[in-house]
Amino acid sequence: MRIGFGCDHVSLELKKILMEHVAEKGIEVLDYGAYQEVKRENYPEYGLKVAEAVKGGDCDLGIIVCGTGIGISISANKVPGIRAAVCSEPYSAKLSREHNNSNILAMGARVVGSELAKMIVDQWLEAEYEGGRHQIRLDMLSDIEKKYSK
Repeated sequence: MRIGFGCDHVSLELKKILMEHVAEKGIEVLDYGAYQEVKRENYPEYGLKVAEAVKGGDCDLGIIVCGTGIGISISANKVPGIRAAVCSEPYSAKLSREHNNSNILAMGARVVGSELAKMIVDQWLEAEYEGGRHQIRLDMLSDIEKKYSK
């Protein structure tokens, strides 16, 4: 498995911590930036990079971080087929995979601390998509994307 990571300048430290945490599990990590705190970085750029990597198959999943997780997730969700979920606690992360088949996890470095963020990542990685009744709703989401992609 390969997981792509992206962040803005505000969340660089949390991204590094999470990349190390995931790598310790034997999962390959790919860093799509940002790389430095001293320069202001725009979160849409990094949300898009990770989303395109997931959509293109360069990564199986993505983890993205900005101040709140909201802005970077919005940018990732502009890519058809991406289901980026902003999670601030483990239960939502787990259900985002089981029910929504989220392929990108987003978090806010100003919202969650590093230990909580690790727990969120662990629950997200351990969960599996349940399919069944949930697929009907994912198909509906795909129909919405198709409707507005014309």
